[in-house]
Amino acid sequence: MFGLGESTAAPKGDLIKDGSEATFMVDVIEASRDVPVIVDFWAPWCGPCKTLGPALEAAVLAAKGKARMVKINVDESQMIAQQLRIQSIPTVYAFWQGQPVDGFQGALPGSEIKKFMDRITALGGDGGLAEAVEAAEAMLAEGAAADAAETFAAILGEEPENAAAYGGLIRAYLAIGDIEQAETLAANAPKAIANAKEIEAARAQIELAKQAAKAGPEQELRAAVEADAGNHQARFDLAAALLAAGKTEEAVDQLLDLFRRDRDWNDGAAKTQLFTIFEALNPKDPIVLAGRRRLSSIIFA
Repeated sequence: MFGLGESTAAPKGDLIKDGSEATFMVDVIEASRDVPVIVDFWAPWCGPCKTLGPALEAAVLAAKGKARMVKINVDESQMIAQQLRIQSIPTVYAFWQGQPVDGFQGALPGSEIKKFMDRITALGGDGGLAEAVEAAEAMLAEGAAADAAETFAAILGEEPENAAAYGGLIRAYLAIGDIEQAETLAANAPKAIANAKEIEAARAQIELAKQAAKAGPEQELRAAVEADAGNHQARFDLAAALLAAGKTEEAVDQLLDLFRRDRDWNDGAAKTQLFTIFEALNPKDPIVLAGRRRLSSIIFA
């Protein structure tokens, strides 16, 4: 279970061990009540086993405690091999809740081993990380940005490629007002999650935050638009000022009006800004849903 200041990563000796008929019940059946256990049936004379075994070990270690591995030498544990009807080696079984739930025979390429591991580790959940992300999001929503940042960072200590936590950490720094650190994090996101929707949404929020920092006085810009409805720059700047003031729906209204008046103005700046706002918000946000519908109706009118 996830806990701040704690590590779920276990040393290799706890994650990977040699098993036997005497220890099978404890090491595999009972242990699988808590975490999936992968059993590798092998023999010293088996060529493919010498390739598969280390690859499986590496995958188990990479899972950081979400699965364990027990290696069974079939020459020394013939009764277990017979009971499980092991007819050729290498054979791999995965146990969960005391029962075999998946497996394969023969050596597999790395990509297939990863798919196998993804299936198996999913059985045991994520050790509470999802709940921790939800808690951090709640902190952020309540204005406790520093606490949220600490929690997101702790989650990433357990799972560095957790896109939800990484995006949350970026947004927490934005809430604190540290745009520079948020940009640094966004630029250095792990390759595996660099283009995840959570990271892209955080990047969109960075762009909006930078614009908000430069936004002009709302009332002056509103007056300029009222004095000249064709002043597109003033309307665009007003939308930025409204965003800075947290008036997102009104900002979207102004941008939609600008796009309706001149969709090609400033290389389609209104449409680009609308997409940035939509990307920064939750896809199911009513503002996004309504805004996208209205934009589509203008485009296809």
